Amino acid sequence: MEWNLIDKQQEFLKLLQHQGKSFNTVKNYKADLQCFNTFLIDKQKHLKLKSFTTTQVNEYSQYLGNKYGSSNSVRRRVQALRLFFDFLMVQSIFPENPLKKMAVSPKVLDNPNPTLFPDVIKTYQLLCKRVAASEGLTKLVHLRNIIVFHLIYGAGLKVSDMAKLSMGNILKDKNGFRVMVDHPKRDPYSIPLPEIFKNDFLAYKEAYQTMLRSQDLEVDELLFNANPYRILSGGLSPRGIELSFEDLRKELKSEMTAKSLRQSCIMKWLNMNVNHTTIKEWMGVTPGYSLELYVEEWKKDPSRMLFQDLEEA
Repeated sequence: MEWNLIDKQQEFLKLLQHQGKSFNTVKNYKADLQCFNTFLIDKQKHLKLKSFTTTQVNEYSQYLGNKYGSSNSVRRRVQALRLFFDFLMVQSIFPENPLKKMAVSPKVLDNPNPTLFPDVIKTYQLLCKRVAASEGLTKLVHLRNIIVFHLIYGAGLKVSDMAKLSMGNILKDKNGFRVMVDHPKRDPYSIPLPEIFKNDFLAYKEAYQTMLRSQDLEVDELLFNANPYRILSGGLSPRGIELSFEDLRKELKSEMTAKSLRQSCIMKWLNMNVNHTTIKEWMGVTPGYSLELYVEEWKKDPSRMLFQDLEEA
């Protein structure tokens, strides 16, 4: 059977898109497969792949080890290629997956490095200041960024969780507001939002709906993408969220990222004595996930790891 490696990789990436994988996930898979292509060109000067022997598997393992210092980076590239070979097996191109024989080191979890509480407060204050000093679409963008801040520090959401949230994912109950997360591999679950979220959300919702009417748009997503003149589309990509944090870092002269702010939220829950089972549920991780790294980080300097909801500050 004649087949072309690049064509099959494109088919594989399109399948991932069809399965609902995010733009960034597909982009990362593409980069990981390109690493494999580079290896083939370096070793055999072409991209023809009639077989992939144990010797080649070992050579690729050594190639990755020399190229990347991080075992997690190696693992990601091995996993991408392993899934690609599974795809080739389904198409009866390969009788077995040669990557199954490739041993990789266990995943290494980095120690959490949360944004410290004084910087969390400064971030919120800056966002509020921007809202007060702006108008029109610029003001709406700043209001949107406050909602992003609350979803991360208030509810511990990852940027991938926020990308396609709809207004319907914000739920109101007798105790305030919650955000519902539709996880692709588990039942939906909801996370309580802090009291301070209420007024910011209501102000954002009113301004957002007013702007949509003025531009004759129908958008269901909670967040939006915009240029300086108009709303372009509903939803905000993980990259769009990260760009808003780059802007904040420049003005605050801090190292804060969406990830470090999420870690601050997890530390906050630990300070509030939320039980670990509930925290893991809100994080969207498996029951076997360990919070020990967070606990150990707190033990190093408890006074430095004090976090609370902003209305209590």
